[in-house]
Amino acid sequence: MNVLYLHGFRSSPQSMKAKLLRERFAKTPHRFVCPQLPARPAAAITLASELIEDRDDPARDWALVGSSLGGYYATHLAERYGCRAALLNPAIVPMLDLSAYVGKQTMFHSDAPFVWREEYLNELAELSVERITRPERYLLIAAKGDEVLDWRQMVAHYPGARQIVLEGGDHALSLFTDYVEVVASFCTGGTVAG
Repeated sequence: MNVLYLHGFRSSPQSMKAKLLRERFAKTPHRFVCPQLPARPAAAITLASELIEDRDDPARDWALVGSSLGGYYATHLAERYGCRAALLNPAIVPMLDLSAYVGKQTMFHSDAPFVWREEYLNELAELSVERITRPERYLLIAAKGDEVLDWRQMVAHYPGARQIVLEGGDHALSLFTDYVEVVASFCTGGTVAG
């Protein structure tokens, strides 16, 4: 199994969640991939699609893990490719949420500058999934204490999916250490208890 982690806006492969999953999958025969995503949504989807479509190893399937904006991307890709997707406080309407960020920004883990352009909001709208088609492909972990995104939108957007709704918590899912095994099991075809 290949597991593709898609980080959030301004984030990177150095995020706590990506590091924990990288460490977890390093102990298994599964391959964990977490690229630095381009700021431009169309380019991020192209990069992820190229990884998924690389058929050098056709015996391996793909599972996705997406955090925040990466969860929005993972939903689009799961619908396109039929992958499983574990979503961690996923963005539901990022074209609205990120409209206030148009202009110069910096990355969280490096302070590297980038520009978030207004046309990127249209690219995000083009990736929208109005309704998921196979809820069993999805695992949602949503924190009621998310200070950035509304957990109720998350729950409503993934009806029928396996949902873990945390009392409290935060957008970064600081308690993710408690859910690494749940996400890893889901990605590799295991059952998720609870």
